Amino acid sequence: MKSKIVLFVFIALLAMASVFKGEILSNLSIGLSNYATNSYDNFAKSVKDYINEYFRQASEIEKLRAQNEELERSATLLSTFANELNQILKDKNSTAYAPAVKLVKGLSYVHIGDYNKIWISEFEGYDPNKIYGLIYQGNSAGIVIAKDGKPLAYLQNDPKSIFAVYIGNDKIPGVAHGNQGQIMVKFIPQWLSPKEGDEVFTSGLDGIFFSGVPVGRVSKILKESSYQSVIVEPYAKLNIPNYLYVVTKEK
Repeated sequence: MKSKIVLFVFIALLAMASVFKGEILSNLSIGLSNYATNSYDNFAKSVKDYINEYFRQASEIEKLRAQNEELERSATLLSTFANELNQILKDKNSTAYAPAVKLVKGLSYVHIGDYNKIWISEFEGYDPNKIYGLIYQGNSAGIVIAKDGKPLAYLQNDPKSIFAVYIGNDKIPGVAHGNQGQIMVKFIPQWLSPKEGDEVFTSGLDGIFFSGVPVGRVSKILKESSYQSVIVEPYAKLNIPNYLYVVTKEK
């Protein structure tokens, strides 16, 4: 009888151990399964993200390649036009027209809080005795003068940024300078008739810019005693220009 009781207890212990062990193995199996599933999902997501990024970059590269081809085409056409024009001028015993610009970097503000004056990097052929024109994104941006022998950019919102312009199709002459976030063109003869909406371009008559650089549009006309003046909304929005072009040869 005693041996039967011992055997029963032994069998019961084995059964309990088996159940306990089975639960542990089951939990371990579930944990491994979840880990494998999560690892697969993460790996699959990484592969998908990589493929998407690859095709996005490929698409971007293709767009940039197309833009570059268009720019090269335009540059070729402009070069051809310039060559043809220079040949015509040569045949007419005129001087060849070959303006030039150089890329410069904005370095720092001259004074904190004054966003219209910045130091720029020196460039090949820099002459501290010359005033240069500045171009940003194809539009006029201001002028460059020398200070302590270094090139200083007066952006065109600054009152000291002064250059000659034409207004409208009639090429009405005037002198542009900065005026509180806008540009004012002064010394317009009274008998001429500038209109709101007229486009303003550099005239190139001051030796600072070459002719035809877009400046902005006339937004207001001011009648004065001897001359007229106009307010111009500039095309170039110069917050923090990192790179600009300096006109090194205006003709």
